[in-house]
Amino acid sequence: MVAVVRIRAFRTRIAMGLAVALFAAGLGPVAQAASIETIAKQAILVDVSTNTVLFDKNADQRMPPSSMSKIMTMYMVFEAIKDGRLSLDSMLPVSERAWRMQGSKMFVELHNNIKVDDLIKGVIVQSGNDACIVFAEALAGSEPAFAERMTKRAKEIGLKDSNLTNATGWPDPNHYMTARDISIVAERLIRDFPEFYHYYSIRDFKYHGITQGNRNPLLYRGIGVDGMKTGHTEAGGYGLTASGEREGRRLVLVVNGLPSMQARADESARLIEWGFREFATYALFKAGETIEQVPVWLGAQDTVPVTVPEDMKVTMARAERGGMKVSLVSNAPVAAPVKKGDVVGKVVISAPGFPGKEVPVVAAQDVEKLGFVGRALAAAKFLVFGAS
Repeated sequence: MVAVVRIRAFRTRIAMGLAVALFAAGLGPVAQAASIETIAKQAILVDVSTNTVLFDKNADQRMPPSSMSKIMTMYMVFEAIKDGRLSLDSMLPVSERAWRMQGSKMFVELHNNIKVDDLIKGVIVQSGNDACIVFAEALAGSEPAFAERMTKRAKEIGLKDSNLTNATGWPDPNHYMTARDISIVAERLIRDFPEFYHYYSIRDFKYHGITQGNRNPLLYRGIGVDGMKTGHTEAGGYGLTASGEREGRRLVLVVNGLPSMQARADESARLIEWGFREFATYALFKAGETIEQVPVWLGAQDTVPVTVPEDMKVTMARAERGGMKVSLVSNAPVAAPVKKGDVVGKVVISAPGFPGKEVPVVAAQDVEKLGFVGRALAAAKFLVFGAS
């Protein structure tokens, strides 16, 4: 028997088999979901704290990622450092191929050995294609071999439609990603390597007597952005992957196909500002906190407390908050025995214009099954009085 139970102020006792209207957790008129348009050909904006897509446009369309694919290159580098295959003080050799590489450059010196820490800054701040090749050759022997490893690792961490043929983002019809995939690797890099993310906020770096500024225009606008990477090719247009944090909320934005550097800067800032302004994250329950008591059939206790295994938060448009509804759905009564951690239902969050969210709820403690006499008495009670 499925029970849909309102959670009044997140604290209403369940009745077995009860089916009631969902409780509106907020007040005021129901508003339409926030919406925005962009001149970017591809775009996605994600609140990574709750993995909520706030906006997307052609986010699953293959596109030339240009230098934004260097985020995946650096994911491989940071993973190598974390695994002990590299250190920040390691010295890596510069081949003639790396030295001759065109496009944006760190200006590595032929046959020199360069510290990993400097090469990281060269890739992230200066977008150095030459530095990328130094890393690729050091980690895999050659750039093509590194690209193969990078594509394989990309699939392992959740990128679904990316194929990488080089370490730099150099134009190649077979080198492609989607905006969604770039947002995924950006979020994974921030989450998996927080100790290295600070490199993305460095505004300038001097190497070989040449000072170059970080090309990320949003670092200079004072809007909370602290990374990540620009890109540009003739085929792909101007792109940017940006990430910023305000009041505990982190957003990741990917845009591509913009017509100019100025459009890239202005459009990216507009979308990030919109995401912070129009949306908010609401905390509902803490992990381990008792949400409700769910009835138990033939148990040593009549009910079992239920909780969520992780802190439960939801991100939605601020205007939708007044129409948010929260309910607990369970197959009550739950048959004993019940073990702590057993999934016994789900919390469902809905709102007009909001795609909805479901989170499993689990038993917060064990409930043993009644003995023979107890089961017989319970069955007799049920026959006489029915469910209670």
